[in-house]
Amino acid sequence: MSEIRFYHLQQQSLFQALPLLVRKALDNGKRINVRVADAAMIAPLSEAFWGYRDDGFIPHGVCGDKSDPADQPVFITAENDNANKADMLILAGAADNAHVGDFSLCCEVFDGRNADEVQEARSRWKAYKDDGHAITYWQQTDRGGWEQKA
Repeated sequence: MSEIRFYHLQQQSLFQALPLLVRKALDNGKRINVRVADAAMIAPLSEAFWGYRDDGFIPHGVCGDKSDPADQPVFITAENDNANKADMLILAGAADNAHVGDFSLCCEVFDGRNADEVQEARSRWKAYKDDGHAITYWQQTDRGGWEQKA
């Protein structure tokens, strides 16, 4: 069974919050597959990873570029695969979760200001719980940090 974490965005956009979550996971030795629901999200997310801080960036590759995904510690894709052999999956924008069990950790990041994403997150919570996964829920604080609520 996978560990599943739900991250409920309230103060920041996905493009502001996700680079910080990814950086923390990288610092903890994770290889990360970031799966987005729509391929149109790949380029702006890649830009966010390049420019999230003035003094740093997140090394990554994207689906469709010329780099070998296996060489990338972070790989952004809209495909339902694990091209960079990651142990952590991040699902954003209600991305497909068909192979969540192939990862030791899965993070569902959803926008609390989008009613469809909130409803999708609730449905997924129930499905994961029914499947026996270990689930936690993290809500974004007023300052952009995270507080575990469940």
